[in-house]
Amino acid sequence: MKSTLASDSPLPVADAPPAPQPNKMRRVIIASSLGNGLEIYDFTVYSFFAVIIGQLFFPGSSPMASLLMSLATFAVGFVMRPLGALLIGRVADRRGRKAALSLTIALMTVGTGIIAFTPTYASIGISASVLLVIARLLQGHSVGGEVGCASAFMMESGRTDNRCFVVSWQGASQGAAALLGAGTGLLLTSSLSEASLLEWGWRVPFVIGLLIGPVGWFIRQHLDETHTATATAPSLGQLLNTQSRTLVLGIAWMSATTVTMYMVVYYMPTYLTQTLGRPQSLGFALVGLASALLVVITPIAGRYADGFIRRKPLLYGVTGLALLTVYPAFMLLSHENVLLCIVAIILLILPMAIGLAPSMAMLLEAFPREQRVTGMSIIYSVSVTLFGGFSPLLVTWLINVTGNPLTPALYLLATVALSLCALRLLPEHPGRD
Repeated sequence: MKSTLASDSPLPVADAPPAPQPNKMRRVIIASSLGNGLEIYDFTVYSFFAVIIGQLFFPGSSPMASLLMSLATFAVGFVMRPLGALLIGRVADRRGRKAALSLTIALMTVGTGIIAFTPTYASIGISASVLLVIARLLQGHSVGGEVGCASAFMMESGRTDNRCFVVSWQGASQGAAALLGAGTGLLLTSSLSEASLLEWGWRVPFVIGLLIGPVGWFIRQHLDETHTATATAPSLGQLLNTQSRTLVLGIAWMSATTVTMYMVVYYMPTYLTQTLGRPQSLGFALVGLASALLVVITPIAGRYADGFIRRKPLLYGVTGLALLTVYPAFMLLSHENVLLCIVAIILLILPMAIGLAPSMAMLLEAFPREQRVTGMSIIYSVSVTLFGGFSPLLVTWLINVTGNPLTPALYLLATVALSLCALRLLPEHPGRD
């Protein structure tokens, strides 16, 4: 049943592109999701195996020192995201979405290949650490432009009245990628000895990711373009001059979403193992649950959100829900009861899963078509860099300094409060082509 808000005025459809055939729309979703999923999958498996990678590539005076160096390298990839957002976003807005999508998946495949086959520190010394950092920089550059471009491509390929559902597959693909990563990690840690895992087992997920790249690139080459190539797209200076308020508010709004994703999905195995002393298999299982919820709930919530002309009412609700559930959820994680841990993960991931699709649609609609990918990419990459990417490193250090295992909850609560303030001020342009 449609919300009563949907009866205020009809959805604007005059400027919408012709509705694509269902099979073409499926190809768009698959192509965008494969590439976007690969980007997230590679980041996911790195975070899952951060402890092992720290031992093999950054031998230090203590296990904590190695872990911190490994997480710092994980964070280094985020430094390149804003640059990737600018460069790849400009490619997408000037030359079209397909050119940018092909570039992002090529860069990610190269970075994944380096991680998969680089010898360890014991074999080639400091060169191993340097190569790992280079791989993370390439991946960061790629992801900086991927999410904004893939999301815009999906939205522009669909209709005005179903864009939340279409864009929801960007979030669902992240969940599917994390689920694949968690499943692979759980299978490897459960079936291999510690020696085999250290020797070669940790490389298997990256080899799997390497195989996905060429398939995604091939499919993307055979899609219909949604944005005509032009050399007259507004300059970066014009974007910053006309959209600076939207960019700043968008970055603040995305802070809670990015921190939730990186804390609950990427950092959780490390947190449960290193801080709470739980088996690594439990961490992978809980991440698998969170990822499955993202896959299932995000499209359903996106379909429901299409019944609203405005995005904000639903987003106020889910952000308020997060304010109420974050701290109790982390308290439940400290208990040894597995059922309580499952409840905790549901409480943490549910607000994000419900709000992801309308949030992405609202941000994409905030920009005109010729500035959309650059604007969205800047918001996503800067927010992830400032708030999400460094969160595992930051909270690991804070836990080590303070001895408080609930530090992640306090950090996440702060970003939820910031997001709520930003949402109040963000402009809305529902139905914008």
